[in-house]
Amino acid sequence: MTHPPAHQATPAADTQGTTLARTPPHDLHSHLADHLGETARAWLDQALDEAAAHPGAHGPISVWELRLAEAGRRCGPEHADAARILILHAAHADTDALTRVYAQGTAAERRAVLHALPHLVPGPQALPLVEDALRTNDTRLLAAAVGPYAARHLDAHHWRHAVLKCLFTGVPVTEVADLERRAHADAELARMLGDYAAERAAAGRPVPEDLHRVLALTDPTATPPAPATGHGPNGPNGADGTHGKES
Repeated sequence: MTHPPAHQATPAADTQGTTLARTPPHDLHSHLADHLGETARAWLDQALDEAAAHPGAHGPISVWELRLAEAGRRCGPEHADAARILILHAAHADTDALTRVYAQGTAAERRAVLHALPHLVPGPQALPLVEDALRTNDTRLLAAAVGPYAARHLDAHHWRHAVLKCLFTGVPVTEVADLERRAHADAELARMLGDYAAERAAAGRPVPEDLHRVLALTDPTATPPAPATGHGPNGPNGADGTHGKES
């Protein structure tokens, strides 16, 4: 298979949060090539070759889906999510395949599907997977769900509740892709944050510092964030910046 040039940029050492969804696949591959041992690199190259040669479904389960299950053992837990994203990308997994993997997979495999969405699904067809993840209390799954795909496609109502869910569960709002743009001048989000802060204060509970950060972003007098630019076809990592402040 063709390997990315060694000089290309690699993602940050933290490949557990939404950094994965915001990093182009060729950079993820470069990162793994630099950090995996020889045996793990050989396994990953074989898995990617198999996925590229047999994309989609063949029989009751495709060979690349079996490789997704092996990734943790073969590449180690710190690199497994990135390896799974690369396998999904090599297989050109469409919405049906991603939905099947998500429905049948472990929490780790579900995370990989969510991270892979902005790389593989250009439209909103996979939003049910994001919405399902947002109903859980698995903080790593929630963090994966609020990445660039959600920023691009979640409507304002569901996006606001996703931000609140992060505050409820302690997921850092730094995981919320495109937070500054989507929160800017959002009066309804400001109202929801104010109500939540008041409830916490009335109950004698501390108000999360992240709440104050997001509330500041809703200020309509603040300088709007710069237009999104970056790796993706519609902005950084695919975010298109088209959402308004509809309720």
